[in-house]
Amino acid sequence: MDSRYLTYTLTTMGLTATAAGLVKLKTRLELSRAKHPSLAGHAKWSRRIAKLVPYYEYPEPRFFDVDGAPADIAAKRRAGFNRLSALYAERSPKTQALTEQAREGISDLQFTDLYRVPFQFSRTVSRHLGSGSFAASTSGVTVTDLDGNVAYDLTGSYGVNVFGNDFYKECMAEGCRAAEPLGAMLGAYHPSVARNVAAIRELSGLDEVSFHMSGTEAVMQAVRLARYHTKRRYVVRFTGAYHGWWGDVQPGVGNPIAARDTYTLAEMSEKTLRVLRSRRDIACVLVNPIQILHPNGSPPGDSALVDGATRRDASRAAYTEWLKALREVCTERGIVLIFDEIIVGFRIARAGAQEYFGVKADMVTWGKTIAGGMPVGVVAGRRDLMRRYRDDAPADVCLARGTFNSHPYVMASMDAFFTRFDKPEMRALYDGIDERWNARARAFNQRLKAEGIPLEVANLGSIWAVCHTIKSRYHWMLQFYLRSEGLALAWTGSGRLIFSLNYTDADFAAVTDRFVAACKAMQADGWWWQNPDPAAPPIKRQVLREMLRKKLGLAV
Repeated sequence: MDSRYLTYTLTTMGLTATAAGLVKLKTRLELSRAKHPSLAGHAKWSRRIAKLVPYYEYPEPRFFDVDGAPADIAAKRRAGFNRLSALYAERSPKTQALTEQAREGISDLQFTDLYRVPFQFSRTVSRHLGSGSFAASTSGVTVTDLDGNVAYDLTGSYGVNVFGNDFYKECMAEGCRAAEPLGAMLGAYHPSVARNVAAIRELSGLDEVSFHMSGTEAVMQAVRLARYHTKRRYVVRFTGAYHGWWGDVQPGVGNPIAARDTYTLAEMSEKTLRVLRSRRDIACVLVNPIQILHPNGSPPGDSALVDGATRRDASRAAYTEWLKALREVCTERGIVLIFDEIIVGFRIARAGAQEYFGVKADMVTWGKTIAGGMPVGVVAGRRDLMRRYRDDAPADVCLARGTFNSHPYVMASMDAFFTRFDKPEMRALYDGIDERWNARARAFNQRLKAEGIPLEVANLGSIWAVCHTIKSRYHWMLQFYLRSEGLALAWTGSGRLIFSLNYTDADFAAVTDRFVAACKAMQADGWWWQNPDPAAPPIKRQVLREMLRKKLGLAV
């Protein structure tokens, strides 16, 4: 071979390899730039750093003045803490006793008990401020514990309770009666399945439906079908969004194995749109509409309130424009756009996020409320995406079956849900729904401001996020004051309040009064004291210093 030709060939190959390397590097840099700069935007780093965080706790003398509070403020806090402890023990002995008895055998209880507040405080709180985990009954907008204590329900049953407790009890009772002749017969469908499919198709505007046993399973199936039909492997989710506990959509802390086929990108970012336009390996994009309350941030659970930094919400108009831009790019690139409405479904609009934002999804996942209180997951999608086989390749199928999918009791309760949901009074419930709940949120904020309380709320309809307007190490104490005033919260605490839509103005006024009373008591007990020293170190820096000292074996 001629040496000049060999040189030319090798040079060409080298240049080609260099060019390919540069293209790969550019693609990688674009992906990195599209991630949110916070630790939550970098799943791998968040998992690595989580393993490095050492456990330590504040002994009781320091428990009350870890922020440098003077002795008189610490004494107020101790007195308030002890008063709450005595109140809880006196008011709910049966509920707390059964919770304590069950905790040893229920791993969920052990987890929620320890992660209800920041870990440095958790064991002391667990010993003295036991939160009972059992309830005896519900009625209207209230829940009653084993000791007869009645509280306004602000949990929304984690999204199930859209229309009020009694609505779901009626759906389940009617569903059980309708399914009783068939019993637990599986395989053959209960007749209600056909009616449910018709109702879901009408609401979603999509072609086909599949049923599953949970919201997590519904998301798994939607992603699996997107990968099957696009022949691509990667899933795009957004920083802070929750789509169930399946590993591929929970790539950061909480997943013991790294998710290798998931991109976690920044929401409401032009850089993210640029990535979607440039890549050919993305199967689908998952959107959880509740993120409008805290774009690129996790839900504000009390266990994560290290300093209580204020979290701002995005406007409906801004989020709508983002979704429209996302829809356009997904259509252009053949990427499946999935709306995960497990939490917001039927709450913000009759037909959900598609109606609320005016943006059409390729697939929608629903759960919780749609089965009238029974466990369920639903996927609705375009016909070409829902098919589980290929006409031209009969052995190439996409399996997704569950033994209890379309369970007769679940389907019959869903049928009862849709029967009620279609009544004129239920349709009327959505008239002016956004304006009604936005007005309530404004009135709530005005009351907080007038009372000098360092809080404000942001809302997506009847889903509210509580934001703190000052920084403090003790914001997490608010949940215990709220519970003492007869307000029932989710285990994550005060960060998210979910109202059912049957709250009357009188109910809402009562909740407002109790919320303000709890805040005033917390304020009087000194928990929101602010260090006047401008040279005091920022809270996050103080906590990082404590962690470093613990890792080095020094006293914290």
